[in-house]
Amino acid sequence: MKKLLVTALCFMSFAFLSAQTPEYKDWANFGKFTEANKTVEKPVAVFMGNSITEGWWHNNQAFFTSNNYVNRGIGGQVTSQMLVRFRPDVIDLHPKVVVILAGINDIAYNDYAVPLKNTFENIASMADLARANNIKVILCSTLPAYKFPWRPGVEPAPLVKELNKMIKDYADKTGDIYLDYYSAMVDERGGLSAENASDEVHPTAQGYRIMEPMVKAAIEKAVK
Repeated sequence: MKKLLVTALCFMSFAFLSAQTPEYKDWANFGKFTEANKTVEKPVAVFMGNSITEGWWHNNQAFFTSNNYVNRGIGGQVTSQMLVRFRPDVIDLHPKVVVILAGINDIAYNDYAVPLKNTFENIASMADLARANNIKVILCSTLPAYKFPWRPGVEPAPLVKELNKMIKDYADKTGDIYLDYYSAMVDERGGLSAENASDEVHPTAQGYRIMEPMVKAAIEKAVK
């Protein structure tokens, strides 16, 4: 009886401790592309980004597959998350070029409130890592945004302009290619028109059609 009681108590203790074990979160979402990365061979370019990049894949997969481009966008991500997964999702794939489009979720405070300077430094650090591994860098301007449907108190338009100036100045200094989507897509409010983004942030098919020839030309320039 005593042995049975001890066994029962041990089982209850284990169950209690198991219930208290926290659910661990893959904060940077390393797991999203773990299996897909195993089959990648010598891509021309890897696109690193957030939902704007991920949505591009869903909108037109043929643009990537026909050009040997790899899409590594993850919806909702801020630049710090992209930076920590930059090695497995970009460097270890050995592309000729990386296309970095980032920053809008930092401005929207998706994960935390961060100074714009730190957002820029995360983008610059990704570019530094790429160059250190003989990967050409294309730094994309952050797309225009007049407002965020999910963050109504934020006024992003001036912050986007300020961040883009930081990115362009850095690209001018390092010799990286600066790809100016902003000037090609901005409307009179400092945002994206309904034609180019139905929700003020994420491009429509028309928006991506503006971006595709621009980035393809930039990649071709980078690999010459």
